[in-house]
Amino acid sequence: MAKGIIFIADGMAGRPLAELGGATTIEAAETPNMDLIAAQGECGILDPIAPGVRPGSDTAHLALFGYDPYQYYTGRGPFEAIGAGLEVKGGDVALRMNFATIDDKGVVIDRRAGRIQEDQGTDELASLLNGLEIDGVKILCKASTAHRGAVVLRGEDLSGEIDNADPHREGSPIPKARSLTEEAQRTAGLVDKLIERAKELLGDHPINKKRQKEGKPSANCILLRGAGIAPQVQPFNERYGIKGSAVVEVGLIRGIARFLGLALIDVPTATGGYDTDEKALARAVLTALKKYDLVFTNIKAPDLGGHDGDAIKKISDIEKADRMLGIIYEGIKESDTHIAVLSDHSTPVALRDHTGDSVPIATWGKMTRPDGVTRFGERPCTSGGLERIRGMDLMPIMLNLMGASEKFGA
Repeated sequence: MAKGIIFIADGMAGRPLAELGGATTIEAAETPNMDLIAAQGECGILDPIAPGVRPGSDTAHLALFGYDPYQYYTGRGPFEAIGAGLEVKGGDVALRMNFATIDDKGVVIDRRAGRIQEDQGTDELASLLNGLEIDGVKILCKASTAHRGAVVLRGEDLSGEIDNADPHREGSPIPKARSLTEEAQRTAGLVDKLIERAKELLGDHPINKKRQKEGKPSANCILLRGAGIAPQVQPFNERYGIKGSAVVEVGLIRGIARFLGLALIDVPTATGGYDTDEKALARAVLTALKKYDLVFTNIKAPDLGGHDGDAIKKISDIEKADRMLGIIYEGIKESDTHIAVLSDHSTPVALRDHTGDSVPIATWGKMTRPDGVTRFGERPCTSGGLERIRGMDLMPIMLNLMGASEKFGA
């Protein structure tokens, strides 16, 4: 059996930009390694969920791992919590958390608290909330990557059917956590009380006083979203009969990988930010490949420029992802290894958010059939032999290339 790598440049795909002469950020970037994979492999375009459906990173990755998000997705919170290292038990409600900045009137002025980092005290801030008890419900809280974290509510009669307590933009106050069902009213009220308690505990903390003196946004409140209860799933290795691992940066994707039973490979210098160490990520992939049959890897940086509306930064980070791919390619080019290169979703710079657009994909290895595509990108890949596929198609394609798929029928 051959081995495989699924290489995901997070949010890399986009739409044409007038400022780039009508090119997308992938098309404008210098990507010799992606172009090489495309020219020597088989290409196409991929709808992470289905045509026109705007995927979250969580639902997109579930599909790419081969788990139907319509069946298994209950909310982002459980995966974020597991990825952050929190234990999620049956009946727990888990939520995704941002440290954020509010002004004196309670208006959110920075949803990411100046992109506060782990080494700037996020663990200490999260510990202020960890272990709290509100109306008989225990609060578990843990910081994750950069400004991100997770919260778990543990108690009786809880529900994940609540709306987000996050305005999703600056300039608005934090909305109440609206219950979507009658049974969820108590949980929504608990979330609102937790946010108010967080404002009290975080506002005057020495870490935030120091940030204010330095002219940095304070992490003086939290935003909560993506509530859900973890579903029951068949572990990845059992489902596919192979040993899988993941070299990923951010807590959300780590949580999904851990939840599915993939072995997680830690890369201390992989920050999930613009400054991530792509060389260390690449080396970790090659090391993991010695022990595991299939390695998933995700580099987050290209997505950040899309969300920040910064085309130049996004181009730079697509090129960073390409350098990572180049190191991986040099390590596998003489081996019996197959690789798929793609994005988990589109994050167009002009829109600063995910869209339901397809993304380019290229597969490479001894068992692929080159199709005449010579460049990697949204438009070049449309003429490839894979044609148009969905995220759920990726695992069967990779297993087939690796010689690890079961025959359907006699």
